[in-house]
Amino acid sequence: MSESAPQITAYLKTYCGWSEGVRAIFRKYGLAFEEKDIIQNPAFRWEMEQKSGQPLSPCVEVNGTMLADISGEEVEAWMIENGLLQKNDAQPDAPINSACSDEQHARMAGEQVGDIKFFS
Repeated sequence: MSESAPQITAYLKTYCGWSEGVRAIFRKYGLAFEEKDIIQNPAFRWEMEQKSGQPLSPCVEVNGTMLADISGEEVEAWMIENGLLQKNDAQPDAPINSACSDEQHARMAGEQVGDIKFFS
């Protein structure tokens, strides 16, 4: 494992199975990260799209490398392959490769951000 902690910026949705899976990996390994909620702040969505070249989330930037449209499972695998983590067999506290649950869709259905109303 590298001696210094990786610099991580995660472009995530407030309520999203995929985004929660990425958060679960960071919790599992005790990794500090900057979260940029693309639902609460549309400027973060624009920033994510400019950096990743595409509109899908989650996107995670690790030490300057952008991992676009990625699951928690894929973030963990990439970080292990690149020597940033050592494999940890502990179970994450949320699914790490899963779409939004019905509950998450219901939460999004009631949210309005700026001029955008979210419907499930």
